[in-house]
Amino acid sequence: MKVILLEDIKKQGKKGEIINIADGYANFLIKNKQAVPATQTGVDRLNKEKAQKKAELEKHIEECEKIKAKLEKEKIKFQVKTGEQDRVFGSVSAKQIATELNNKGYNIDKKQIKTNTSLSSLGYHNVDIELHKSVIAKIKVELVK
Repeated sequence: MKVILLEDIKKQGKKGEIINIADGYANFLIKNKQAVPATQTGVDRLNKEKAQKKAELEKHIEECEKIKAKLEKEKIKFQVKTGEQDRVFGSVSAKQIATELNNKGYNIDKKQIKTNTSLSSLGYHNVDIELHKSVIAKIKVELVK
């Protein structure tokens, strides 16, 4: 019997997939509201939902691209304490960068900030901000005395 999965089922398939399984197991899944029969109306509804999710994803990516364009114009400056030979005490963390960006009006979480190296030397550093898996903004962070 063909059914449409309403949630992920271990060793069977993921949510939204149409699978062919034994009648008894299909009845069990339908009874537990984990699947629905794969009728024409069910398949049409599934396709409509997939198209709607795809449109929402494209809209989200478009919004992320706009935010990326604004972010890449930003430069963040941190004043840090230095010791002998201009060595920085500690380093600038992702949380500090996120706080500074939030103060400027961006809604950025510290988990979205990806740094290749620790920001523990004076000068400019490039920092990546992952707005979406496919949209990564690059900003400049400057450390000054």
